[in-house]
Amino acid sequence: MGETVQAGLWGLVAGSALLIGAGLGYFLRVPRLLIASVMAFGAGVLLSAVSFELVGEAYRQAGMLPAVVGTVVGALAYTVGNIALSRRGARHRKRSGHMDERRQPSESQKAGSGLALALGALLDGVPESAVIGVSLLDGGAVSTVTVAAVFISNVPEGLSSSAGMRNSGRSAGYVFGVWGAIAAASTVSAVLGYTVVGGFPDSVVAAVTAVAAGAILAMIADTMIPEAFEDTHLAMGLITVAGFLTSFALSHA
Repeated sequence: MGETVQAGLWGLVAGSALLIGAGLGYFLRVPRLLIASVMAFGAGVLLSAVSFELVGEAYRQAGMLPAVVGTVVGALAYTVGNIALSRRGARHRKRSGHMDERRQPSESQKAGSGLALALGALLDGVPESAVIGVSLLDGGAVSTVTVAAVFISNVPEGLSSSAGMRNSGRSAGYVFGVWGAIAAASTVSAVLGYTVVGGFPDSVVAAVTAVAAGAILAMIADTMIPEAFEDTHLAMGLITVAGFLTSFALSHA
């Protein structure tokens, strides 16, 4: 199987977890504590993958400077995009919506918030998927740890966000249209990560990997951890460590 096709398929696998989570969050009344706990676990998984699979790999390929600069650039780019979308109604896109002051706005409450939510989901998902394709450049085999980390973290993201969309009055067509489009975008992002970045020198590949890492780190801090903390509180640290160690064990299996 061609590596470009592999990249797309692995991106689709990781992105499909968003649809699984969306189905659970939209059709089931999942307890708030469970949503928060799974979100905390997913944050821990991603933190480990970013540390050992992304920033660590960028440092191994090109040294400290590209790894640091790329990570900072990625975090800045994500933050700027997130601020712009938050002002248009996407601030609480990963929230399950059980608290009125942190509920996603409906379209009648804030015009254009539906599009902002969709773009926010895209902003969160593209860096994760792109690094799946980039990981194929190292020896022609995808990083199973990266795929597993993205898949595991995507389930609670889709679950919590779709529950929030439902609570704000959005239809099933809208919810699954958004997450289906993001799953498709994950496929495209993985393919582009492999095909576009593949022609660049190692230092550029390392910088791109670090940019994705910075964006993911900013996303975890800004959207996943706040939702997790709302209900897990003191237990959040333990659950996050469990996710971190799960990903760490996978990377050293």
